[in-house]
Amino acid sequence: MLSLSVHRALRRLAKGSKFWRAILKEANRPRRVVNVYKLNRYTKEGDVVFVPGKLLGLGNIDHPVTVSAFSLSKSAYEKVVRAGGSVLSMEDFMRLYPTGRGVKIIG
Repeated sequence: MLSLSVHRALRRLAKGSKFWRAILKEANRPRRVVNVYKLNRYTKEGDVVFVPGKLLGLGNIDHPVTVSAFSLSKSAYEKVVRAGGSVLSMEDFMRLYPTGRGVKIIG
């Protein structure tokens, strides 16, 4: 569940961005689960990814990516960081990518 402050910020960003409108729509659906191996399969080094659901640690990733998700497991966090990537909180992700330009949605 998204915190109220994150949900409000998401609604504010959705007014000016098709990307954030899509994320807001996903936030109101049943949660999706994505495993780390999907990040490895569908991204390349340096990609920026948003997961509208929970990121779990099944599989491995062999290249650095920047990722944010509604929630993520400890093992998923560790695997992304071990590959040289970074994990951003929702608040930081919204601040850094207010238009969503260049961000892949995997979910």
